[in-house]
Amino acid sequence: MSDTFLTPEEVEELSGIRVGRGGKTREQLQIEWLRTSGIPFWTNARGRPIIARSAIEGGARADEQPRPKWQPKVLSLR
Repeated sequence: MSDTFLTPEEVEELSGIRVGRGGKTREQLQIEWLRTSGIPFWTNARGRPIIARSAIEGGARADEQPRPKWQPKVLSLR
């Protein structure tokens, strides 16, 4: 596995979810936790959450530019 993504063990540590319960798999519970925590991730073909290490470690990438704040046209006519 590369250093680009968190390992399954790191996802377990991050989410605190090691086993499934309540009729849901470990991965389903981890995905729910990631969504409520606002951590960006992808789901692979096996249903496992894939998290980019940069999403956790922080730091903007060189190709990311800050987006201008949206403003309605009515306010920009002044």
